[in-house]
Amino acid sequence: MRRDHRPFYIKKTFQKLQEFYVNHFLRPQLEHLGKGFTFMKPWHVEIFGAPIEVGDCVNVVASSDKKVRLAIWSDQKGKGRIRIGNYCLICPGVRIGAADEILIGDNCMLASNAYITDSDWHDVYNRITPGKTAPVIIANNVWIADSAIVCKGVSIGENSIIGAGAVVVDSIPANCVAAGNPARIVKQLDAAEAFTTRAQFFADPEKLLQGFDQVDRELLRKNSFLRWLRYLLFPSSKD
Repeated sequence: MRRDHRPFYIKKTFQKLQEFYVNHFLRPQLEHLGKGFTFMKPWHVEIFGAPIEVGDCVNVVASSDKKVRLAIWSDQKGKGRIRIGNYCLICPGVRIGAADEILIGDNCMLASNAYITDSDWHDVYNRITPGKTAPVIIANNVWIADSAIVCKGVSIGENSIIGAGAVVVDSIPANCVAAGNPARIVKQLDAAEAFTTRAQFFADPEKLLQGFDQVDRELLRKNSFLRWLRYLLFPSSKD
């Protein structure tokens, strides 16, 4: 598809359907879901276990081939928790699995296929036990890039970036870039430099929503229901 062929009101109806799905099917499975969320294709989000908490203005993007999975499995009473802060972005294919505790701060970005786990899930010699577990703590404004893996017992400091495909087995301090397998620091960030965070993007949610609506109205204004239906049934090279 080269462009969106939906009329504006069809797109808005679809967005309302997604919001209804989240509130009706996903919210009851969560310990907490904050305000201002946006889930794209939420029927491809899988939730298992409790407690799982998600903060305000979270953006979750899922797809049929890259589901988002938030899961808690623990054989110890009182163990197992996932908390995701405010203004976070979770991209397709992200998996977060907790047997102990995974805490993700505000303004974090988890790129496609990132995997965060606080457990080995199987012992080296005893393959029927969950193995070793240790909490994972990801500070505010951390960016975890495509297909990176964050392992048990790791903490990642504020503003740091984990490179694509990295495997993080040791803690990473604040304000740096880490990459490789195992991940090692490859660059220091300037802590004196001002960071623009996702919280600033959502500073005025109502104004932001109105801006998106205005752009959509302009981009989709020439679309009609019949043209959209024709595209669905008989797409052409001009679509």
